[in-house]
Amino acid sequence: MKLREEILSAHSKEHSLYIAGWIGGDAARFRQLMQLFLEDEYRVVQRSAWIISLVADKHPELMVPHLPQMVARMETDGLPSAVKRNVLRVLQDITLPPDLHGPIMNACFQYLEDPKEMIAIKAFAMTILSHLAVAYPDIKNEIRILVEDLLEHEPSPGIRSRAKKVLKAIAPSALS
Repeated sequence: MKLREEILSAHSKEHSLYIAGWIGGDAARFRQLMQLFLEDEYRVVQRSAWIISLVADKHPELMVPHLPQMVARMETDGLPSAVKRNVLRVLQDITLPPDLHGPIMNACFQYLEDPKEMIAIKAFAMTILSHLAVAYPDIKNEIRILVEDLLEHEPSPGIRSRAKKVLKAIAPSALS
């Protein structure tokens, strides 16, 4: 399969699932996908991000060698929301290497503080931060302040539900 051409040929859930199925647990095919995600034009990057999240659901081990590049990608100015959303979706469900905790934490706090950021991005960022709070209990208060502010100003049921779960997870008794 010519991966780039296939990615551009259609944009639907079914087509993304088809490509993700073709990649499966094949590290070489996944590496091709990551190269497109990291280096190609906006539309290819955006579609690749979705496929990456689908592959990562079934084969999270394929992500490990690419995590530093994905995290570095999060620091790119003007990063499309679809890319942020799909990268965070992947990061919330895997064990993050300690050397990436700082950059991931910084990005997640930045996304939570940005009033223009999309709801799904904020929800995933909250979850990642709550996981990181286990290793870094000093960030609990900052997370709590940001999440309580979201609860006060964000009418979205998705944010409200996730915020309540995160507040419960970072409560003093939850991390002791």
